[in-house]
Amino acid sequence: MNGLISAAWAQASPAGAPSQFTPLLMVAVFFVIFYFLLFRPQQKRAKEHQNLISKLAAGDEVVTGGGVLGKVIEVGDTFVTLEIADGVRIKVQKVQITQLMPKGTLKSA
Repeated sequence: MNGLISAAWAQASPAGAPSQFTPLLMVAVFFVIFYFLLFRPQQKRAKEHQNLISKLAAGDEVVTGGGVLGKVIEVGDTFVTLEIADGVRIKVQKVQITQLMPKGTLKSA
């Protein structure tokens, strides 16, 4: 049985042994990496989207999550009325507004 385990490994000093805090340190490093690569950018995007939703006003031209381009006619608490063509109005949830377009985009589309 002694042939399977090297005598040098069996007699290693405790000073050369890895610390008991090494696995805890690795978990902390992975958490920091995940925070900066995943959580922080997602929180930033959510904050920007919330800012966009709160500043919606009548006359803004927007794009919905489904790709519908329209002009904001009326803004409610949870819904927005969009005019997507002359006389064609639809109601969409505010959270489905994904992008604010420059003025005049609707006429050129």
